[in-house]
Amino acid sequence: MTRKTSLIAAAVAVALGGSPWIASAQSTPTANTLDTVIVTGTRVADRTVAQSQSPIDIITPEVLQSTGTSELATALSRALPSLNFPRPALTDGTSGVRPAQLRGLSPDQVLVLVNGKRRHTSALINVNGSIGRGSSAVDINAIPIAAIERVEVLRDGASAQYGSDAIAGVVNIVLKGSGAGGSLAVDYGQYTEGDGKKYQLSGDTGVSFAGGRGSVHLAGQISQQDESNRAGPYQGTTPNTGNFPSIGQTTFVVGDPKVDATAASANASFNFTDHVTGYATALLSNRDITSFAFYRSRTHSGQGALLAQTYPDGFVPEINQYSKDRSLVLGVKGDTGSGWTWDISANHGENTLDFHTRNSINYSLGTASPRSFYDGTLKYTQDILNADFTKALDWGLAYPVTLSFGGEYRKEKWEQLPGELNSYTGSAAQGFGGFTPTNEVHADRHNYAVYAGLEADLTDKFSAGITGRYEDYSDFGDKFSGKLSARYAFTDKVALRATASSGFRAPSLAQQGYQAVTSTIINGVFFDRGTFPTTSAAAQALGASKLKAETATSYSLGLVLQPVDRLYVTVDAYQIDIDDRIALSSNITTTPAAATLLTGLGLPQVTAFSYFTNGLDTRTRGVDVVSSYTVPFAASSLELTAAYSYNDTEVKKFAASPAVFGPLGITQPLIGRDEIGRIEDSFPRDKAILSGTWRSDHWELGLAATRYGSFTVRNSATPLRDQTYGDKWVLDASASYKPSSNWTLTVGADNLLDEYPDRTTDLQNSTWGMLPYSNYSPFGFNGAYVYGRIRYTW
Repeated sequence: MTRKTSLIAAAVAVALGGSPWIASAQSTPTANTLDTVIVTGTRVADRTVAQSQSPIDIITPEVLQSTGTSELATALSRALPSLNFPRPALTDGTSGVRPAQLRGLSPDQVLVLVNGKRRHTSALINVNGSIGRGSSAVDINAIPIAAIERVEVLRDGASAQYGSDAIAGVVNIVLKGSGAGGSLAVDYGQYTEGDGKKYQLSGDTGVSFAGGRGSVHLAGQISQQDESNRAGPYQGTTPNTGNFPSIGQTTFVVGDPKVDATAASANASFNFTDHVTGYATALLSNRDITSFAFYRSRTHSGQGALLAQTYPDGFVPEINQYSKDRSLVLGVKGDTGSGWTWDISANHGENTLDFHTRNSINYSLGTASPRSFYDGTLKYTQDILNADFTKALDWGLAYPVTLSFGGEYRKEKWEQLPGELNSYTGSAAQGFGGFTPTNEVHADRHNYAVYAGLEADLTDKFSAGITGRYEDYSDFGDKFSGKLSARYAFTDKVALRATASSGFRAPSLAQQGYQAVTSTIINGVFFDRGTFPTTSAAAQALGASKLKAETATSYSLGLVLQPVDRLYVTVDAYQIDIDDRIALSSNITTTPAAATLLTGLGLPQVTAFSYFTNGLDTRTRGVDVVSSYTVPFAASSLELTAAYSYNDTEVKKFAASPAVFGPLGITQPLIGRDEIGRIEDSFPRDKAILSGTWRSDHWELGLAATRYGSFTVRNSATPLRDQTYGDKWVLDASASYKPSSNWTLTVGADNLLDEYPDRTTDLQNSTWGMLPYSNYSPFGFNGAYVYGRIRYTW
């Protein structure tokens, strides 16, 4: 593909009403997107998907809205074979703010951008037994799908271009920016089991002002989701004790949480002159999320007399978190008319999580105990100043060389605030005890970064780029990242691309500061676990070391094929080596000597403890295959896609237990086989997606089949209790009828054939049958979901 063709594509994209500063993709993810101008992973203004030196996926709004989900992460996981989004339950805050992973790596090893600007992370730190345990990642479900023009996914290391976190890749969410048009939609759906009902109202509209010099695109989404429950009956032998009900009784609530959510966005621009444009992007969301803790029997903790007066049948505590997300980007960009372009912006983002425990009790307060408790707050704030510059240089080559450079200042703050006295005093609120004043944290840091890069089409066939970035953090020091990339087109139908890069991920403030005592069940055994920050006296006494940055080297080699018209195939192999990977240690059972040590430090009794450590070196190897083909008919078209991802992560080295474990009588390893298994085996090594969409003037029929490969969950102590869950095919279908150009009526079913993952066979691993499905299931465990949608566009 020539540069002339790409320039025409860029002009057409802007003419069709794209964002004032980002050309817009109007097509579906087929061969038609080859001419889509990308803004992720390159500073060249007219680089297209077909010309990219790294693999780029374009996910259009049609794809995002082709299922019944209101969650962006769920929609992306059904479009991208390299993205995994399980739906864990009974994992405290993680049950409501669920993390996603790209290429089998940690959720915080992928960078998320909105309109090319860094998105703030969630305040939540995932400390329970889920994919991404120990991570603090971006909550992309806070972004309304109605606001999205497209999503660009860069499947390549990009720390040299964007800084920390971009080890697995980059997800850039491009918002609608047109000053005209809009839509309004009403959705309703539920699981065929009869629960999990969801209602949603969403819409967007574009407005132009000042004689066309300015525009703003507004979007909003209001949704209500009821909980689902796939808990099983108790099959143990000690009924009505601890967390166990009567034999055969179902008391747990295991499934999707109850969620009431609102989200809104505004994406605006104003042309001050022909060469200077101001822009602003605002996003906000509020989500009231209720998930569930472990059931407490009517004789729990020897409190039979008290519970007979308060919860005579036992009770299930509810963990309620209210998530508030806010972000605002203000910027000015322009060009000098002599080849220079510039972009200066300020970026503020924050996430606040207020925790409450409801339907609960503090045993130490007796019958006077409240039933609802404020447990405390987690808050993360990010402020960024950016300055980016590009210049087209004439070096006598076939095309200009693009020089890019810039700088960034970022300030972060993470806070852990205590709850009310009743939430943590004495025996604390059952289900989720409040953060204590001892747990209070106010952590902050700042960093400076500078970068520079060159990218050029050296000939009609060969393009290459080089980028370097230097960052200096106030809490752990400096890092340099570099990247080389190249692409060679043998013909118009065959091209080869390759990259080599170094990268890093800074330890999050939450990983460095989080501390709490929480309750959990591990392999069917109930624990009160203390999580201690590495700089605390407790963690230091137990052998912890101060956290440092993860470092990574990445290599990729890709083949781009366009053998015939309308057929596009890419094959990309990669390797990612990560040293000093941060992990949350296994839950170490407290020995009498360790208990004495902790109580001597004034800490509460815990039956297990954990802390963060740079404890792993890993190697990830994989291959991604993406293909699309469009079949034209006289009055319709059939768009076919096939995608496949294979991924294998191996722990090359893990930290030995610290020397202090010996004198304390601790025989467990610091990083146990369950944690290593979570990184190596607890997600499918392969995933395939086959889909087809037939479109005519009035009809659109879609069918997608996804094969999720097998995964294995390792027991912390006994290999004989490991279980491998088999591969599964999941079928999604939808049918839309357009009675006019404005109205669209849709019915559909996600998981049409009502497929469930394998049941957990070991009774103790399934908490005696009450948790029948694994939290690691890549498509959840709720069964078929049917929905309907009425949409009006203008």
